[in-house]
Amino acid sequence: MQAFHSVYEVIMNEPSTISETSQLAEPLPNRPLHVRTFGLTNQGRVRASNEDQFFIAEMTKSMKVLHASLPQPKTQRSDERGYLFIVADGMGGHQAGEQASAMAVESIETFALNTLRWFFLLQGTEEHDVLKEFQAALQQADAKLCQEARQHPELAGMGTTLTIAYCVGSRLFVVHVGDSRCYLLHGSELQCLTHDHTMVAELISRGMLQPEEARHHQFRHVITNAVGGHELGVKVECHRIELEADDMLLLCSDGLTEMVPDDHIATVLQTQRDPREACERLVAEANDNGGKDNITVIAARFDAAS
Repeated sequence: MQAFHSVYEVIMNEPSTISETSQLAEPLPNRPLHVRTFGLTNQGRVRASNEDQFFIAEMTKSMKVLHASLPQPKTQRSDERGYLFIVADGMGGHQAGEQASAMAVESIETFALNTLRWFFLLQGTEEHDVLKEFQAALQQADAKLCQEARQHPELAGMGTTLTIAYCVGSRLFVVHVGDSRCYLLHGSELQCLTHDHTMVAELISRGMLQPEEARHHQFRHVITNAVGGHELGVKVECHRIELEADDMLLLCSDGLTEMVPDDHIATVLQTQRDPREACERLVAEANDNGGKDNITVIAARFDAAS
């Protein structure tokens, strides 16, 4: 991640702490940006069902849902707004994964309606508070899924990845658990803002596995950190990034990244600047390459405000 984008970054901290590792001497002004966005989910060519969920909302003093995989009520708009993007990839047999991802997204939606909608025109400690609130929201979702699994033994072990991005003006906040991903295209460079919480990623970080070996490793799908799962205690990865005009954001499940390499994702985002066209192209290419898993993508383009 390039320094001019990362103001501070938090990786797998305890829920109550946020440390600043690259704080700028003076905060950059929060500049208005125009946002165009689209999301798409697809079952793929192999899976019998779709356990992915996505959610896009325009946040005002109320909330307007722009795109989602579940039916949503419509609400009104106001002048102050932020944008919320969520991708969740469920896991667990007998439809437990589908239920886990849906419950997690609904839990974050409730958090957004009750808390996040008040975070506008962010400054100073308020920006810190956004990440703290997100950490608490993911803890609540984790507890909710674990409680549901205890009450319904057929759902034992159900869990989900959860990758969330929230932007207000030029401020972007990313919170992440699991192996879905958040990418930022800045100019011609595609940056993966998140880390995969998998056994293979841990082996690479310890020097026990080479990155080129990861793509075909037998344990590449083993998740080490999820919302829900077999035990309570999710660890949340958080980032705060400064956006610029012409940046593009991509959230996706591993149904995309398993089928389409990063360099080709970058090419699609560079050539398909319309978010809808980019999403449709990426999903089509994942299916053309085998479509071995559910595929979910959200694309957002940031332009200078007129």
